[in-house]
Amino acid sequence: MKILYLSQYFPPEVGATQARAYDMATGLIRAGHQVTMLTEVPNHPEGVIRPRYRGRLFFREALDDIDVIRVWVKTSSVKRLSTRLLFYLSYMVNATLAGVLITRRDYDLLYATSPPLFVGGTALALSILRRLPLVFEVRDLWPESAVALGELRNPRFIRWSTWLEEHCYRRARRIVIVTQGIRARLLERGLPAGKLAFIPNGSNTELFCPQPEAASGLRRELGMEGRFLVIYAGIHGVAQGLETVLEAAQRLRDNPQIHFLLVGDGPSKSPLLQLKETLRLSNVTMLEGQPREAIPVYLSAADVSLVPLRRLELFKGALPSKMFDAWACGVPVILGVDGEAREVLNMARAGIYVEPENASMLADIIVQLRDHPELCKVYGRNGRDFVVRNYDRKRLAESLETTLREVIGQQPRTTVTDRR
Repeated sequence: MKILYLSQYFPPEVGATQARAYDMATGLIRAGHQVTMLTEVPNHPEGVIRPRYRGRLFFREALDDIDVIRVWVKTSSVKRLSTRLLFYLSYMVNATLAGVLITRRDYDLLYATSPPLFVGGTALALSILRRLPLVFEVRDLWPESAVALGELRNPRFIRWSTWLEEHCYRRARRIVIVTQGIRARLLERGLPAGKLAFIPNGSNTELFCPQPEAASGLRRELGMEGRFLVIYAGIHGVAQGLETVLEAAQRLRDNPQIHFLLVGDGPSKSPLLQLKETLRLSNVTMLEGQPREAIPVYLSAADVSLVPLRRLELFKGALPSKMFDAWACGVPVILGVDGEAREVLNMARAGIYVEPENASMLADIIVQLRDHPELCKVYGRNGRDFVVRNYDRKRLAESLETTLREVIGQQPRTTVTDRR
């Protein structure tokens, strides 16, 4: 198959969207297919285009056999509705132009991942103009989630976004969903079950694996030897509610054995740094975002990993990829997400659930795990085994390939097991 893949975010940017798109694309290439990735020039989350990519409307390069076409976007380090709109709209317009003018191959299908929902605008245009069957991936229900988080309030824009969302669903031959919560919501809205394909988040278990020697070196470098290290590694955004983590750190400030390490960037990073200073938290270290390849070492250096989200009904259908990455590195998880993620945690037996945005409960559980190091080791081993068996991105990419073959009428590949 020749696949035109639309993802606004892509490496070298770091994040869950970028990692999933990269792993799925490379998985399709390993299976013998050709993938063209239509994405933005790297700028996320800082909002500053990286020097190599400045001054050009389109930029084409190869990344691990992926044909990558990058388009200029209107960036801003100030994150408000007007700047976000210009950012998303510039991708939509320029990616559509690139899809018509630059991508000359006769593609078999178009695969688009959302959010941002404006990727769907490009997908609709190119699906019609290039006469390509569309497969639409939904990682988050947008604009529904933006409304719930208070990021989107304009009624006219909500109506327009909902119109775009519904037209993407209507045009798509298949809709790939990453959680059962999203599945249930789309079924409630009247989408046929046969149109939905469940391919959840997971982890690249070759990249994310225990790295004890490198982890020991990192602990020495950070001055964390002998500490019980609690890590959060990921986007510092509105949805994560990381203020709760700092409040828990405040409660544990007189416990010198426990230290918090927050790694990442995002729109909430600056106010979080200010809150850290206001609370005078010497037991918290906040580092800039790291390349994806470095994250397994940071996770391996930790005793426990935090996976928090705000206390919203919407997030009961969430399944954060951070959970799987931590488990793949043999690290137990404190999960501040109720609903579907909590059910998976219980199945994995690889950590402890904490009520979202409950700083007191979070602090108590951290102390509990600090006092039971053998339990942490058991949780870590369970997590690694669980991800390898159920959420390995290689296997998930194989599921995606099967889905795409079905859309264009190709038979699934015959495996050795099949022939037997």
